[in-house]
Amino acid sequence: MTPGAVALGSRSIYILPTRHGLLFALLLVALLLAAVNYANALAYLLTFLLAGMAMVSILHTQRNLLGLELTVIGGDPVFAGEEACFQVCLRNPGQQRTAVRVECDGQLLPAVDIPPRDNRCIPLATPALRRGWLDCPALMISTHYPLGITRAWTRRHRLAARCLVYPQPADDRDLLPIVADGTEAAGVALHEGDEFAGLRNYQNGDSPARISWKTLARGQGLYTKDFRQPLGMDVWIDWEEFAPHTPEMRLRLLTRAVLDADAAGLRYGLRLPDSALDPDLGDNHRAACLQTLALYEAPST
Repeated sequence: MTPGAVALGSRSIYILPTRHGLLFALLLVALLLAAVNYANALAYLLTFLLAGMAMVSILHTQRNLLGLELTVIGGDPVFAGEEACFQVCLRNPGQQRTAVRVECDGQLLPAVDIPPRDNRCIPLATPALRRGWLDCPALMISTHYPLGITRAWTRRHRLAARCLVYPQPADDRDLLPIVADGTEAAGVALHEGDEFAGLRNYQNGDSPARISWKTLARGQGLYTKDFRQPLGMDVWIDWEEFAPHTPEMRLRLLTRAVLDADAAGLRYGLRLPDSALDPDLGDNHRAACLQTLALYEAPST
């Protein structure tokens, strides 16, 4: 069995009749009463034939889940407010499995057929409401195969899979200036160039080609795209420069600053009260900064 997988055993599978199954049972009772009342051999034959098919279908319903191996793969990091995507994988070590479903917190994922000695992975989207580690919710496997008159399901399984949730970036207009190390200026020393450095308030005489029309269409005001070129200095994104905001708002502002500095191609570092990351460039550095912000715990007061 795959490490970290859960095998579905007979003791973890439960079976009950569906609504159609109850109607089917009432039909069998009516046929039996008719057969007894009229002493009709064909009615007896039909009644017991249908009852036998129902009993056999219960066995096939259980066998459709028995022995399946359930694993979950954690999703890529997302920002708070987005949806995290886990991969729920079902491995079939035996015969064909048909119409197997995954249920999660009332969400019913599409049914899948799993060929013998094969596996199927189903994406599971779950809201990422807050920063930090997001554990995969408990999962339940079910099936109505083969006749739909019975439903088999498993107990809820919670597997060790999780997704990292970054803080939700603040709006551009909420961002405070980034302070460069060793300077007393309110922002990074830049000059005009080809690098996109963010948005600034519109000023008379700005070129229409540089107006952020998307921001205007969203009703967020009139802004101009600012294109600048860094002078080569290291930039520090500092926790203390975002006072007096609350800790969570500071983390949102710091996240926006990291994304903007990375998009502008700056060498930037990150300072928090209990840690610091030296200035660097690249996707790995951005991911390290965002992970540090996602897992930051403010000291208790």
